[in-house]
Amino acid sequence: MNSESTPSLKLRISQKAETILRSGHPWLLSDSIREQSRPGTMGELAIIYDRKDRFLGMGLFDPEGPICVRMLRTGKPQKLDRAWWQQHLTAALDRRRNLFDAQTNGYRLCNGESDGWPGLVLDRYDSTLVLKIYTTVWLPRLNEVVELIAEQVPHERLILRLSRNIQDQALPFTEGQILRGAAPLEPVVFLESGIRFEIDGVRGQKTGFYLDQRENRRLVESFSQGRRVLNAFSFSGGFSLYAARGGAVSVTDLDISPHALTAANRNFALNLHDPTISRCLHESVKTDAFDWLNSTATSSRSFDLIILDPPSLARREFERTQAIRAYGRLARNAIKLLRPKGILVACSCSAHVSTSEFLDSVRNAATQSGRPFMELQTTGHAADHPATFPEANYLKAIYLCF
Repeated sequence: MNSESTPSLKLRISQKAETILRSGHPWLLSDSIREQSRPGTMGELAIIYDRKDRFLGMGLFDPEGPICVRMLRTGKPQKLDRAWWQQHLTAALDRRRNLFDAQTNGYRLCNGESDGWPGLVLDRYDSTLVLKIYTTVWLPRLNEVVELIAEQVPHERLILRLSRNIQDQALPFTEGQILRGAAPLEPVVFLESGIRFEIDGVRGQKTGFYLDQRENRRLVESFSQGRRVLNAFSFSGGFSLYAARGGAVSVTDLDISPHALTAANRNFALNLHDPTISRCLHESVKTDAFDWLNSTATSSRSFDLIILDPPSLARREFERTQAIRAYGRLARNAIKLLRPKGILVACSCSAHVSTSEFLDSVRNAATQSGRPFMELQTTGHAADHPATFPEANYLKAIYLCF
């Protein structure tokens, strides 16, 4: 990486911002700057001082966004030379060394701020790597980042994904660009807990798959024996395949996207060599899951296990209250379709809805149903998706038995 031993861009910040950064928060907001030595350029290292002119930390500077510095380190000054960057990546990779066996070769290698790489994630799908960046501060350093990855992570290809907010600013890089290796001639297949899945790393959702739900999928498998399962918002059938392997009698997928349902069918086809999966009746329904669950036409249907895993219902703070109501409504409608001793699995990936707000909305729906229920457990982030500050803590799930 670039070897700025003493960054020339110097910032002094508010007392409140000092406290926030010292607590380990990885973002410095632009309105926290009290003094700035000169105009900064995108992605350069900024060194931050406190009110007593003492070193506080350093990070990547963004002159345009509300987050003006993405923090790399706080504490004592240190030269961020190439050796530092190499060790910085090694630290993230080492956290995953013993998490997975040969039955799982799809997982997150680097999880943004929570691994010390703010606004950057790196996912592995067998021999394909997908690098996604969420901020333009990485663009001036992207070639060096790719070189670091190539040195430490063997791979056949490396695909670049760009968040929507930076796609128009990312020249000369483009969304879905192959940074290393050749473009895949067919869908990439990887293993998760021994189940085969296809991904489209160039155009698919997120980096191609919802790797963050792996542990919840494993739990669903453990509850599925002999059950009729409904997977609302099924996407490419991750929960459905685990349920099938867990011994489900049938699985019904609901999704509004025909592409998602086709992907789920392809994933089932990849695993028909497993006799338990091949015995499971798999049904696909193209529909809006909200409408389907609320429809009187479906009231005659019933299930032993229902999974609610919608996309984020609150992408902005002002959508939070509406999202909380929507989670409760989904749970209420799903509970009506649950048979006695049925299990509801309700998930949220909305960062703007807190864990307590989400869990309370589902618990309230369960109480309002008038049916006795037992809370089996709640879950959060998997080990390869650590969340080390409040805004990163988006994923939560609750398991209720009626």
